[in-house]
Amino acid sequence: MAALAYTGGKREINYYFSVRSAKALALGAVLLLAACHAASRRYRGGDTCEYLLSSGRFLGEKVWQPHSCMMHKYKNSEAKNCLIDKHIAFIGDSRIRQLFYSFIKLINPQVKEEGNKDFLWYPEVNGSMRQRIKSWTEGSVAKPHIIVAGAATWSIKIHNGSNEALTQYKINITSIAPLLEKLAKSSDVYWVLQDPVYEDMLSESRKMITNEKIDAYNEAAVRILNSSSRNSKAKVKVFSVSKLIAQETIMKSADGLHLPESSRDTNAMILMNVYCNKIMKPIDGSCCQPQPPLTLIQKLAFCFFTLSIIGYLIINLIHRNNYRKNKSCTDLESGEEKKPAISTPNVSTLEMLLHSFCKLGLIMTYFYLCDRANLFMKENKFYTHSSFFIPIVYILVLGVFYTENTKETKVLNREQTDEWKGWMQLVILIYHISGASTFLPVYMHIRVLVAAYLFQTGYGHFSYFWIKGDFGVYRVCQVLFRLNFLVVVLCIVMDRPYQFYYFVPLVTVWFMIIYATLAIWPQIVQKKANGNCLWHFGLLLKLICLLTCIYLLSYSQGAFEKIFSFWPLSKCFELNGNVYEWWFRWKLDRYVVFYGMLFAFIYLALQKHQMISEGKGDPLFSNRVSNVLLFISIVSFLTYSIWASSCKNKTECNELHPSVSVVQILAFILIRNIPGYVRSVYSSFFAWFGKISLELFICQYHIWLAADTKGILVLIPGYPMFNVLVSTFIFVCVAHEISQITNDLAQIVVPKDNSTLLKRLLCIAGFFSGLLLFSAMQDQSRH
Repeated sequence: MAALAYTGGKREINYYFSVRSAKALALGAVLLLAACHAASRRYRGGDTCEYLLSSGRFLGEKVWQPHSCMMHKYKNSEAKNCLIDKHIAFIGDSRIRQLFYSFIKLINPQVKEEGNKDFLWYPEVNGSMRQRIKSWTEGSVAKPHIIVAGAATWSIKIHNGSNEALTQYKINITSIAPLLEKLAKSSDVYWVLQDPVYEDMLSESRKMITNEKIDAYNEAAVRILNSSSRNSKAKVKVFSVSKLIAQETIMKSADGLHLPESSRDTNAMILMNVYCNKIMKPIDGSCCQPQPPLTLIQKLAFCFFTLSIIGYLIINLIHRNNYRKNKSCTDLESGEEKKPAISTPNVSTLEMLLHSFCKLGLIMTYFYLCDRANLFMKENKFYTHSSFFIPIVYILVLGVFYTENTKETKVLNREQTDEWKGWMQLVILIYHISGASTFLPVYMHIRVLVAAYLFQTGYGHFSYFWIKGDFGVYRVCQVLFRLNFLVVVLCIVMDRPYQFYYFVPLVTVWFMIIYATLAIWPQIVQKKANGNCLWHFGLLLKLICLLTCIYLLSYSQGAFEKIFSFWPLSKCFELNGNVYEWWFRWKLDRYVVFYGMLFAFIYLALQKHQMISEGKGDPLFSNRVSNVLLFISIVSFLTYSIWASSCKNKTECNELHPSVSVVQILAFILIRNIPGYVRSVYSSFFAWFGKISLELFICQYHIWLAADTKGILVLIPGYPMFNVLVSTFIFVCVAHEISQITNDLAQIVVPKDNSTLLKRLLCIAGFFSGLLLFSAMQDQSRH
């Protein structure tokens, strides 16, 4: 995509075909990968519970990553809600007892390990264990909902590792296997395989417990349990993942036999995921979760896109047939072939509309397969400094390499703002995929980038309305359509609330606030203000009123929540049943849009009175003033970075962020624009991404990240770097195509004729009112 970004601008034809070729390659990759994953699930099985119980790897030292799915980290309250009124039995030796206490501590961390209290101590697989299990099958004792069993090391120890003991173990396992299978029909039954030992650390009394003996006992248990349940739907689940965990961590054992606490906690968390994920359905716990059923709205969307594809194919086929008939026209009198005057058939508005929906339908299918169907794999994020900073350095080098001269040298010209959006978006993408939100200094700097986007919203829209004086419905509808089209489609297809894609509601509301501030009487624009300077004070008064409203609203959470709790606003801004998330997002950057508007006003006033020099290569001010401002800007920029890097408490820093983030934003603008030679160049690489920054931000939720941004999409398992490269290539191609589709549909759906536009607005308003009502009825039926 770096090559595509570079070719954009100078060589339009080559650029066009390069992008088309890239998208064709991306489509081929998607079809191939989908076929491979479908075949893999068909022949290897698609049960993520099996993967969770049997395979995985460590990310770092303590984070366990199951193969192909994501593991949720359960909080105490979640574990209690899942296991309420559940009877759980752990039966076995000292290793199972340790697992028992680790599991209990997930529910109540204050529990102390007190011997065999509440634990069923049966260190050997023998008649006593069989009798206990049999009592559950006969109903003489309450049958547990979850049974976790396992034993072997005691048999090896007390019989000095004899072959006779192994033979007896096989006989005993064979006798209890049918009982466990019977219990598995109504309960979750897990047989925990024996972990390897660290032989060098074992005491003399345990030297006979060797890894060779443990492997023999495990092999016997697996063979017998699998053969017993081969012809039955009820199956005893073999918990073999503990062996893999132990292989990496047994060296840290205190006695060579028992796992360190962190490893036991990982095993307990895996057990919790196996049982609770299907009940609690956590977003970031894809293991053991079935594919969610399609809602009625999703089914209707599927039918709509299917009909669009069929309609487009029919119309396209008709046009092609007509075109072929008219292609070769023979003059009956002269017998000479005549070329038609028009070499390509005319494309109707209906065909363009169906073509756009056809492409969008195929893209939405990919979205659904990535983040709702269980076709592709997902993995948890894991942050390391190198996973964030190395890609940052790489893209910065690319950005500097692809540098060109700007067409104009004004402050924050179009090419410069596209570049600004581009590099910020790429940094935010790296921040998300690397899981860098866990590192507070990075988090605080990313907050500034989000604020800078909103600053540009204030600057850009204020400048347009101030200079153009265009407050017509067409302009408003164009902006709202371009901002919201993709998100509305995703809300329907992915069954997510509007507020889930928080940035789009944020910029939409701020656009409407900017519009209302400038459009209400008296409408003050540059042309009017040039005739009378008093109008400038009138505009400043409007801005002061806006600032006052923002200030008062930010200190009245109750009033804010009441405003957005009325239907239909509540349906748009609620998340998880309340508007707190919307309040938090709005409050976090509440002043920066105002700062953007104020900066635009001051800059345009200075420009009007020729107090700045924007010639090519000229400094923005006189040399002395420029040097002083540049020095202050660099010091301010570094001071903010030092403060953000030394931040210790996220809550306290978030409280200061709305007031101080503008310091680094203004410092960057001045550093970027005061020197004339810096203002005269831009990075075409960053600018290319800046033009599709909104689509990149939204699409990442489902086709680059996974589980609604909580994890990472895995198209190519086992090769993390190659997987990121392939998924990124497809992701960028999709975002670019959606940007083109949005632009095409905006021209069709939002006409310039006001009467036609108003009719369509009424239709759209009716459609969304019905959609919101239907959604509200569905929510009530679910509850």
